[in-house]
Amino acid sequence: MNQRYAWPIAVAALIALPFVYRDPYHLHILILILIWSFAYTSWSLMGRFGLVSLGHGGFMGVGAYVTALLWNHLGLSPWIGIPIALVSAGALALVVAYPCFRFRITGHYFALVTLALSGIVLQVITATRDYTGGSLGYTPERTKGNNIVALQFDDKIVWYLIALAVWLAGLLIWHVVDRSMSRYAMEAISEDEDAAAAAGVNVTFEKLRITVISALMTALAGALYCQYQMFISPDTVSGIAVSLQMVFAVVVGGIYVALGPTVGAIITLLLAEFLRIFFGTKAVGWDNLVYGVLLVLFIIFLPKGILGSILERVKVGPAKAPVVKKPA
Repeated sequence: MNQRYAWPIAVAALIALPFVYRDPYHLHILILILIWSFAYTSWSLMGRFGLVSLGHGGFMGVGAYVTALLWNHLGLSPWIGIPIALVSAGALALVVAYPCFRFRITGHYFALVTLALSGIVLQVITATRDYTGGSLGYTPERTKGNNIVALQFDDKIVWYLIALAVWLAGLLIWHVVDRSMSRYAMEAISEDEDAAAAAGVNVTFEKLRITVISALMTALAGALYCQYQMFISPDTVSGIAVSLQMVFAVVVGGIYVALGPTVGAIITLLLAEFLRIFFGTKAVGWDNLVYGVLLVLFIIFLPKGILGSILERVKVGPAKAPVVKKPA
């Protein structure tokens, strides 16, 4: 099939899917996969250029909790609350990232700074339990008015279409960044910051731009997850565990491929569901253990992830033995 028509046909099939197959449980899993795929794609925007962030759980928590708090306490519709949450996450990203990039805090030092950010956001959510519910979780109030204004829908088909649109938007952003000059600037920066600066690249600005874009996307994923699930807790949308889950999913799926984070989301969510269904409460926390073991194995033996390795194999093809001609 011509690649020109492959994407439109695939998108049309995905749009038609919930109208053909209506199983509520499977639609629920698909919605979660699409939302988390969008979050993982946002992390890969930074990770593919060597900016290893362990603070994206903080950005996701800001997106979820700010939206819910504004709705419950001030009555602000999520259509207003989500942009405010995105601005909050973007401002937090600037506050943390600008000093790091300005004073050349890179590599594992940058990862540690973002790790601290994720932990701080988690602690703030837990400590302000009078407002956020703390470790017990938080539930947005059900609307008694217009569902569209409250962004609350009981129909899973509606949420599937919303999640699908957001997922496609994430792939579009990934594609635009991949085809822009920012990609070449970031690749040059990841190789040698001094050489990139000498070539005229504004190192601080380029790194800040990709960081803010990534933070905004992650916060949006958190807000949508909150509106869909109608319940959030610090462990599900914030903290170090969520950040590490993003790293694992992207590395396993393929950090340099647009659909790599989606493959990672499918694996992580199906693994968590498998453990929950077959082992129940006996397997609490096992998914994180499995994630950690698989992450080490993939980094050592399959650094380009599942999808990246498959595409590389298809592109290069299996090695062929040289043909030796017999003398006449």
